[in-house]
Amino acid sequence: MILRSRKRLGEEKMTKSLRQSDLDAYLDESLPPEEMARIEGILRDNPEQVEQLAAINARRDAGIHTLGEIWRRNRISCPTREQLGSYLMGVLPDDEAGHIKFHLEVAACRFCQANAADLQHAEEETPGKVQTRRRKYFQSSAGYLRKKK
Repeated sequence: MILRSRKRLGEEKMTKSLRQSDLDAYLDESLPPEEMARIEGILRDNPEQVEQLAAINARRDAGIHTLGEIWRRNRISCPTREQLGSYLMGVLPDDEAGHIKFHLEVAACRFCQANAADLQHAEEETPGKVQTRRRKYFQSSAGYLRKKK
């Protein structure tokens, strides 16, 4: 993800100029919602940046990719769901836990944050809620399957 100092963010807001890495992350939808909204606002007011965004999109459509784009798109540095679960349970070695903590908190990977939130939510659910949800899914699916015959 893109890391910047507060000073850099303030300067960027004043000049309303975006870096290519900002636009790449915007196209990949890998930024926090606030940052996506900020970039959309800048794009509305800046036709040159819209042209730059269109050029990036055209380059991607032509199959020309940078190493960084491939790394981000394939989420090479993202931990697996199992590793995230182990991190949340606190059973990983310190170096692995440190990497995942950095990835979630500093790099702020949206995909991994969503995965971690889902794992936490699943852990907090009571067995009764799970059974009720499964029963409802089954009942709605069974009714749908009967109609298909």
